[in-house]
Amino acid sequence: MSAPGGSRHAQVIVIGGGLHGSSAALHLARAGVAALVLEKNYVGRHASGVNAGGVRTLSRHVAEIPLALASRELWYRIGDLVDDDCGYEQHGQVRVAENEADVATLTRRRAQLQALGYEHEEWIDAGALRALVPALAPSVLGGLIVRGDGAADPYRTTLAFRRKAAALGARFAEGVRVLQTRREARQWIVSTDAGDYTCETLVNCAGAWADRIAAQWDEPVPLLPISPMMLVTLRMPHFLDPVVLGTGRPLSFKQRSNGTVLIGGGRRAWVDRDAEATELDFRSLGEGARTVCDLFPHMREAVVNRGWAGIEAAMPDEIPVIGPSLRREQAFHAFGFSAHGFELGPIVGSILADLITRGEAALPIAPFAVNRFEAGVAHAAPH
Repeated sequence: MSAPGGSRHAQVIVIGGGLHGSSAALHLARAGVAALVLEKNYVGRHASGVNAGGVRTLSRHVAEIPLALASRELWYRIGDLVDDDCGYEQHGQVRVAENEADVATLTRRRAQLQALGYEHEEWIDAGALRALVPALAPSVLGGLIVRGDGAADPYRTTLAFRRKAAALGARFAEGVRVLQTRREARQWIVSTDAGDYTCETLVNCAGAWADRIAAQWDEPVPLLPISPMMLVTLRMPHFLDPVVLGTGRPLSFKQRSNGTVLIGGGRRAWVDRDAEATELDFRSLGEGARTVCDLFPHMREAVVNRGWAGIEAAMPDEIPVIGPSLRREQAFHAFGFSAHGFELGPIVGSILADLITRGEAALPIAPFAVNRFEAGVAHAAPH
């Protein structure tokens, strides 16, 4: 772990060493700005290191689609960005329809996107879907597929961003907990359990703890700490390439290159964010296992090896807060990714770097404004 020594000043301090904080540090370094990342645990400790690793544009909130498509372009050449392929594989993602109600839901979704000019989500009929995924139950009626989507290794990815950022001049101080922030004499003073740091610009990438920083800037937000659960099986013979998602029932299902199967879908563990502790909900996991066995009958013979849950921040509208503080100078937010922020990591860092160095973003971020939860402020477009 990095020691909290060295200079106590930086041009930019980033609070939080998850993927988005590390990506911000990397893109700032590429722009010639030296950032210092303060992380209370170690880089990738929570949601950034233990998520499903989906590189998914499929079924995104419409406000996120421009960012997701731009980020996917960065994923296609991720090795050029961080000198590591991050375990990225492009085999597509598909959301399956188990019944006529699911078909209707997915049909409405595709029509909505087509009306907005998006064509990346395609309908795949039952026959083509079973040809692509032979192990899928024959009762499945089809689905929506994005062939350009994929998946990567989350912890490896976060560390790759951290390593490349550090190689370009960013600094990381792990085991340093931010306690208070205040702006004095045109600079920020960041008080931590390891002493005070100063900077011109401050970035809030504090994940499930980001609302506490926002509150210090007089920008309260209704953040909910959540803990999405994942299960992983012992290795199995290869049977699946694309990531499979549920429609009427929550499911995220993929087989890794090493043969293990990763099962998620947003089911939540009990979480105590102050203690940084989680406890798996085995009743909910059992429901997820039934969904898996219904869709993939051979999974009844699978052996679950372990389960885990990372702590993440969810917002009421299930999209993140990204953009400048509206109450403090030289302050920016990126948090609240509501259990689907991994794919966005590369582009969010780029957006933050643009905001800090150029004063504007090249992509539409108005729907992610921190004040959108205040009375009288227009909300983001619906799903």
